[in-house]
Amino acid sequence: MKKFITNTLAVSALFLATQQLSAQKVVVNREVETTNDGKMLLGNQLRSQFSREPYADWYTKEYSEYTLDQKAIGELRKAKFTSYDLVVFMGTWCEDSHRDFPRLMRILDELKYPESKLTIIAVNRKKESPSGEEGLYNIQKVPTIIVKRYNKEIGRIIEMPKSGYIERDLVEIMKKDDSSVIKEIFKL
Repeated sequence: MKKFITNTLAVSALFLATQQLSAQKVVVNREVETTNDGKMLLGNQLRSQFSREPYADWYTKEYSEYTLDQKAIGELRKAKFTSYDLVVFMGTWCEDSHRDFPRLMRILDELKYPESKLTIIAVNRKKESPSGEEGLYNIQKVPTIIVKRYNKEIGRIIEMPKSGYIERDLVEIMKKDDSSVIKEIFKL
């Protein structure tokens, strides 16, 4: 009987701890002031943060000047890219993020990608976020764009697209996902 009560208490304590963790609110649009980098975004962000100063300086320019690869955009539409989830890790201090994050947003706007399927997580120079999501995804470099389907990662773009175009790399990720679906259906 003692063992039963001890086990029950242990399970109850574990359940309560889990509930407390899941009940924690996610702080959105956190901004901090640093000595070396000035203002910096940290943690979960909404896109609207990037149209505010000082981020708008680099964001707006890169967004408006980027020329889309319309062939790749067409392929993403055909592959129903808007049904996938995206998790984007970036740094407001990072030149690669300054270049590729606005380009990604331009691509997503062209595709009419639902904002509810997009998670943006800003990290500091150590690639850390306040809630530690970078550890779950093993983030080493930014930007990192993670494409997920049914809550499973199917591919990622790390630091810069291999083809030179984010939309072309996304097409390649879609092709890999399609081939894995076909293999699963036919048990190849």
